[in-house]
Amino acid sequence: MHTTSLSLLIRLRDHDALAWGRFVTLYTPLLFYWARRVGLASDDADDYVQDVLVLLLDKLQKFEHRGQGSFRGWLRTVAVNKCRERFRRRSPPGAEGDNGDLDSLADSAEGSAFWGQEYRQHLMARALEIMQAEFEPKTWQACWQRIVEDRPAAEVARNLGVSEANVYVYTGRVLRRLREELQDLFD
Repeated sequence: MHTTSLSLLIRLRDHDALAWGRFVTLYTPLLFYWARRVGLASDDADDYVQDVLVLLLDKLQKFEHRGQGSFRGWLRTVAVNKCRERFRRRSPPGAEGDNGDLDSLADSAEGSAFWGQEYRQHLMARALEIMQAEFEPKTWQACWQRIVEDRPAAEVARNLGVSEANVYVYTGRVLRRLREELQDLFD
């Protein structure tokens, strides 16, 4: 599926089941990681992810992309609020609730770093996992060895039995596809 992320958001608004599947596949690991990071147990984190996704299913109908940082910031707000709600429900009525690490991460520099750098890393890793099936093994390996393993193009070409020029072409295809996949979600 070749879709840019902005078109993914638009397709989500239009109730496109394939777009929703793609969104869930991309964001579930990120949301689960965030939940575990703020102190939710694994079972609670699973429930939390489902709560966030159900809310997003409704709220994405009204979301408008307003430029750089827009979706990431909006998702952060939704995720943090749902997490606070989960911690409140866990506490007895009238008691001061334990928010795990949420309070320290929600508005801190560390929390901002999560929704900056770690957000990007999680999305990129997940998108790469999904995209691998879209490419011939040789194309994928050329890019992987060249970019991830940081090998020289000449060495990659020898390893794969292709020309050095092909290594650059294959790498460009994968990177171009990655940019398409994450455009506007990655801001």
